Amino acid sequence: MSQAKRKGARNERRSLALLEAAGYRCTRAAASLGAWDVIGIGSADIVLVQVKTRDWPSASEMEALKLFPAPPNCRKLVHRWRDRQRLPDVREIS
Repeated sequence: MSQAKRKGARNERRSLALLEAAGYRCTRAAASLGAWDVIGIGSADIVLVQVKTRDWPSASEMEALKLFPAPPNCRKLVHRWRDRQRLPDVREIS
């Protein structure tokens, strides 16, 4: 596994741990190449998370995430992990 893939997988696990600490039951879609990296199901809502390392998604990728069909109680998030940061920058896609 390349260093970039290892770093991406580590950041996906970090996002998963944050959601689990917030009370979500989570699954990681490892190496799926799908739209979402982590899916969390909570008592009141569902979160779909795209995890990025260093850069935000491109405009076309953000548009694809925005248009992704999801139920009304679903939040779409992007977690951007930067080097040596303890928490990700988070954007909600509306």
